[in-house]
Amino acid sequence: MKYTGPKVKLSRRLGIPMTPKAAKVMEKKPYGPGQHGRGGRYGGKMSDYKRQLLEKQKLRFQYNIHERQMLNYYKKAAQKSGNTSDNLIQLLESRLDSVVYRSGLAPTIYAARQIVNHGHILVNGKQVNLPAYQVQVDDVVTVKEKSRRMEVLQSSLRKAHPPKYLDLNKPTMTVKLQYLPLRDEVPVECEMSSVIELYSR
Repeated sequence: MKYTGPKVKLSRRLGIPMTPKAAKVMEKKPYGPGQHGRGGRYGGKMSDYKRQLLEKQKLRFQYNIHERQMLNYYKKAAQKSGNTSDNLIQLLESRLDSVVYRSGLAPTIYAARQIVNHGHILVNGKQVNLPAYQVQVDDVVTVKEKSRRMEVLQSSLRKAHPPKYLDLNKPTMTVKLQYLPLRDEVPVECEMSSVIELYSR
């Protein structure tokens, strides 16, 4: 199931900031939560399985998806030709909530999911409220005109610096998926090889 607890605690447990607030807290507390946190939760010796599991959890939570969804994405990626890591990242990055977040239209993946769920997003002119909707190359994702004054969108847009595979037009609040990125182009904190090893057991 998806994690619904405090995002700061989750971030400290995984060792990666999931929200701007978590990033600030982790600057002061660069260790895991709880009484054993200072003992090197992020470091120390770790079995291969535990390391692979941690990397998988990092990836899953950065996209805010269920374990079953992640497994299904891996299966699809493994069936496609080419590099499985690249295939998996491409499937995850082309989710509608990922495009909304990565483009800078939302400050976090959680906010992006909410924005999509609440019907504020159009794909090629049609409203889509499914976060898992797969955006295709050359699709145009737009914020509904009535929703463009929302403070969360305006604030996030002012700080937006999307990767080059996303073409963002700030005045019109539109973003176009120009191509499917390779793993190295995607700002995800995760050892993809460990994730693939775990699922291919």
